Amino acid sequence: MNKIYHLSTCDTCKRILKELQPLEGFQLQDIKTEAITKIQLEEMHKLSGSYESLFSKRARLYKEKGLAAKELMETDYKELILEHYTFLKRPVVLFNDQIFVGNSKKVVQAAKETIHS
Repeated sequence: MNKIYHLSTCDTCKRILKELQPLEGFQLQDIKTEAITKIQLEEMHKLSGSYESLFSKRARLYKEKGLAAKELMETDYKELILEHYTFLKRPVVLFNDQIFVGNSKKVVQAAKETIHS
């Protein structure tokens, strides 16, 4: 299934979604209003190879909880992402068994080229 996990209130996600148009055949999931399930996160993990690669260290809660000073394991990243949507690096684009995580120009360009090729 082709799917994009995003945050509808995030200007960066909005810009990227606009850039990736047209998105026919994609299901969009606003992670704030529809929480990520354990099964969905495990699917992302299978494609990305690690929970850490899906984890946003830019999240405000990351600093507030003092997580930078802790040594986090893969299970910690998984639990934190499931605990609060802000810990998922956004957007996450799933397309034909490929995954594109985050908002770097390189990742967005690769997603765009793959989707529209």
